[in-house]
Amino acid sequence: MTAYTIDLSPILTLTADQFDRLCEANPDVKFERTPAGELVIMSPTGGETGNENAELGAEFVFWNRQAKLGVVFDSSTCFRIPGGGDRSPDVAWVEKS
Repeated sequence: MTAYTIDLSPILTLTADQFDRLCEANPDVKFERTPAGELVIMSPTGGETGNENAELGAEFVFWNRQAKLGVVFDSSTCFRIPGGGDRSPDVAWVEKS
């Protein structure tokens, strides 16, 4: 997988709201945003990585079905990070509140 990082700071500051609107306007493109406001464009993964991600996600789902402690998300979910930025991890687990 290749990620392209674009530093927009010479021309603008990419806010969280602007990032959200950019993602909504381009649903077929996988964007992330760094804490510095840089735009990251993610390319699709290859077969090996896709398989590894699916296996890892399945392990989380199976574990969570038994433990019932939270919610599992795949890489299509974008999380707003408290320290800044928006990221889409390969797999994520969030504890129930």
